[in-house]
Amino acid sequence: MASLSIKKSLLIILLACIFFVTVPGNVMAQSVDSIVTPQFFDGIKNNAPANCAGKSFYTRDAFLSALSSFPNFGQRGSADDSKREIAAFFAQVSHETGSFCYTEEIDKSNTYCQPSTEYPCAPGKSYYGRGPLQLTSNVNYGAAGKALGLNLLNNPETVSTDPVVSFKTALWYWMTAVRPVVGQGFGATTRAINGPVECDGKKPNLVQARADLYTNYCTQLGVSPGPNLLC
Repeated sequence: MASLSIKKSLLIILLACIFFVTVPGNVMAQSVDSIVTPQFFDGIKNNAPANCAGKSFYTRDAFLSALSSFPNFGQRGSADDSKREIAAFFAQVSHETGSFCYTEEIDKSNTYCQPSTEYPCAPGKSYYGRGPLQLTSNVNYGAAGKALGLNLLNNPETVSTDPVVSFKTALWYWMTAVRPVVGQGFGATTRAINGPVECDGKKPNLVQARADLYTNYCTQLGVSPGPNLLC
């Protein structure tokens, strides 16, 4: 019996070795934290001026803490597909925040209060852009808060004062509004985030700037950017 058990163990080891040798690396799953290394994350922040509020606010630890609520992020098909999604997310975040410089929208004159029976604006509160993807409007704050179990309608400032919540709102928006179009190319993610303002020839310089960040991050992660980079 002992001999049979040893043979089974050896067979399992042999099959495992064959699997790892024959399966291409581009279909092997990788954890997000192994891709978003400290060097990658801090490399983004290093592009922002030293006096930026976001340089101390946005941290890799906060991102990884928020990521625990979104385990499917960065897990798309092959390892290459996953890297493209991660590169796309951080390219859009970099553009929206000035490489992790801004925690809030610069122009705060617009309250972004839209008529809504489900997510009515709280008195005296403004819903201008905050966080990594500049969450905007009472509808998005309300929906994000509902999904995360937070009262963001009454406390929208939490998005720019709590770094984990801040990243959670960005990941929520990404998974809800952007993730469904990631497979269409990076340009589709730009359209999902700021299409009415930038796409279809409205602001081609900004569209190109986002795409340039994306291709740069793809190069850093060792993956081709794929087609359809513009919108």
